[in-house]
Amino acid sequence: MKITRLTTFLVPPRWCFLKIETDEGIVGWGEPILEGRAQTVAAAVEELGDYLIGKDPRHIEDHWTVLYRGGFYRGGGVHMSALAGIDQALWDIKGKALGVPVSELLGGNVRDRIRVYSWIGGDRPSETAQQARDAVARGFTAVKMNGTEEMQFVDTYDKVERCLQNVAAVREAVGPNVGIGVDFHGRVHRPMAKVLIKELEPYRLMFIEEPVLSEHEEALKEIARISSTPIALGERLYSRWDFKRVLKGGYADIIQPDPSHSGGITETRKIATMAEAYDVALALHCPLGPIALAANLQLDAVCYNAFIQEQSLGIHYNQDNDLMDYVSNPEVFAYEDGMVAIPNGPGLGIEVNEEYVRERAQQGHRWRNPVWRHKDGSFAEW
Repeated sequence: MKITRLTTFLVPPRWCFLKIETDEGIVGWGEPILEGRAQTVAAAVEELGDYLIGKDPRHIEDHWTVLYRGGFYRGGGVHMSALAGIDQALWDIKGKALGVPVSELLGGNVRDRIRVYSWIGGDRPSETAQQARDAVARGFTAVKMNGTEEMQFVDTYDKVERCLQNVAAVREAVGPNVGIGVDFHGRVHRPMAKVLIKELEPYRLMFIEEPVLSEHEEALKEIARISSTPIALGERLYSRWDFKRVLKGGYADIIQPDPSHSGGITETRKIATMAEAYDVALALHCPLGPIALAANLQLDAVCYNAFIQEQSLGIHYNQDNDLMDYVSNPEVFAYEDGMVAIPNGPGLGIEVNEEYVRERAQQGHRWRNPVWRHKDGSFAEW
């Protein structure tokens, strides 16, 4: 079997899909995307694809090694996201060629479903609380929310109070046993992170995500010592070498690699196994499309330390299209009792509606991160 063509499709709301074709007619799909840099990642896929044309797609480990190490400069969001989508598509091809799900090729399932959480948000505590109630009514047993808007290095306590009011409203709305994740989104700096972590303790959170940016190793070390709430991070780390220092330092209780950013299925499996050796949990990051979710679920099936999965159904980013729009068999994502089933069809287990993908690619997208500023005019982390 030989690879004959790689084609990328930029589709709304902010996704990039990749189709890899072979001379035997077997097609694989991946989702190589770095939110806000879709065109750049698509260009990187095209560059990496030069090596793959004419190669056997089933030699996944060797292809990953060459595409990572062979370009001399390596790592980072763009390179690893392009490699991630290619890797997902190669696993999809191999599974389809053998008639088994990817999880079977990775050693077989340790679970057949996994808990999921729903993103909630709103400008007022009452709105966020209502979204939390709605999520629980739909069967979710966990939700995630942004903790705060922009926050200066040292800020006023009215912002702390707004955060606490929002979280308190959600906790009151859903009761004591629904998991609540609070995402600081890297918006908070070390001085205020210490304040917020202490003030949020009474709400018994499932985790606090990205309390500070992951590059602030010293701050993470201090936060890990003072926090009784599990600390989650990792969506902006891209390889096992990035995660090595976090795991060795004991800075995280939960890691959140994104298999569309962290080198695909091949690399993310290795990251998850490293984390298991440190007794660290896995909660894969995935505010993306259906191909990405399918790849995530194949990993969840085989990673013992996976305990919950992010997913984008109904998320606020999905303005023009939502998670299920691009697949012909949305029933494989069977949501029930706050969990989603692991697709068990060949490859990634989904059937991409290529006709609709091509139709929506005519519109495409140019999604960009918002740019926030503080009252003094300086840039604020989004």
